Amino acid sequence: MLEEAERKHRQFFDLLSAPSARPVWEPPADIFADGAQMYVVVALPGARVDDVTVHITPTGLQVDTTVPPPATSALMNVVRLEIPYGRMRRRIELPPGRYVLSERRFEHGYLHLRLTREIP
Repeated sequence: MLEEAERKHRQFFDLLSAPSARPVWEPPADIFADGAQMYVVVALPGARVDDVTVHITPTGLQVDTTVPPPATSALMNVVRLEIPYGRMRRRIELPPGRYVLSERRFEHGYLHLRLTREIP
């Protein structure tokens, strides 16, 4: 489990494999299940709630946002740049089924989603 968490942490700074005109960062996500409920937490530091979109797809869900870099003087040189800025996209596969977004909230840089699996 620690290896998986470490791998996901490293992926936070990896670019998505799909080609794009601009870089796209893949933020880390935690997923919890409780019966027909799925709880998803996505780390989106610096994102504004109005700029985050969530789409439920046939295979899971997709979260998109753009985080602008901090405003600094044009005369400043970058000494270290570790926080991701720009486009962020996370595709999350879910167990088979149809889901409805039951809850969405944004707190302290984390997007919290609760999905409910529809019972046919």
